[in-house]
Amino acid sequence: MAKSSNNLVNPNAREAMNRFKMEAANEIGVNLKQGYNGDLTSKQAGSVGGQMVKKMIQAYENGLQ
Repeated sequence: MAKSSNNLVNPNAREAMNRFKMEAANEIGVNLKQGYNGDLTSKQAGSVGGQMVKKMIQAYENGLQ
């Protein structure tokens, strides 16, 4: 049986990550909904992930200042 690769270190963080994902999608105009989002294009899904990474890098850089 294959182990899932999307396990969070802190299982309680799942809801926070979901809110973060929804916020990132909203910022770039992608209509993300709770649950299944298989109707998104690869470009849209990649844009959401890219926006999340961008925001994480900004937060890290702001923490260094």
